Amino acid sequence: MYTEDDLLPLSALQHLLFCERQCGLIHVEQLWADNRLTVEGSHLHRKADEGPRETRGAVRTTRSVPLRSMRLGLIGKADVVELHRSEQSGSITWRPFPVEYKRGRPKRDLSDKVQLCAQALCLEEMQGITIPAGALFYGSTRRRHDVAFDEVLRTATETAARRLHELVRSRVTPRAVRAPKCDSCSLIDLCLPDATCRSRSARRYVEQALHDMERDG
Repeated sequence: MYTEDDLLPLSALQHLLFCERQCGLIHVEQLWADNRLTVEGSHLHRKADEGPRETRGAVRTTRSVPLRSMRLGLIGKADVVELHRSEQSGSITWRPFPVEYKRGRPKRDLSDKVQLCAQALCLEEMQGITIPAGALFYGSTRRRHDVAFDEVLRTATETAARRLHELVRSRVTPRAVRAPKCDSCSLIDLCLPDATCRSRSARRYVEQALHDMERDG
């Protein structure tokens, strides 16, 4: 079990799985920069958080729900938690169904699913229940994708939480690894992957920089 002082942002799991260096820059060095993509993402989250609390049929919608897990050492909030009504043996229950909003499209990696699963694990710990599934809503496609919280995803989420604490506790930001996804990262000018990654020599970087200056001049 972690203490209150140990709790890390739940959203850091997505940063970690997208890029460990990005995670280190944000959560170890406390650096941040916005670009068009992050601004659009913040706008989508804000719309989800500020929407109405409502009940439609057997679904009650709550927003900006505080979350915490002392077992995983995470704290944050869910954009939306739907409460799905069910009745068994004359007893009515409302089962939580977390919904996370994302700006872009479904990713090939597990980063979005792990973040959503972590929300479910927090809710399970807080309420002493089991949550079998949730959903990811993507702004670019305007579509919702259901996500089952199976053992594989739960294990990946718990492993990511442990790795997040290891990285932050080490106080060491991982080295850059240049990849196509770097171009969409808002921290690219702080990370400098072309200058710092192992796969590119300092001499080659300087030569390219001089070439760019001559071209632009």
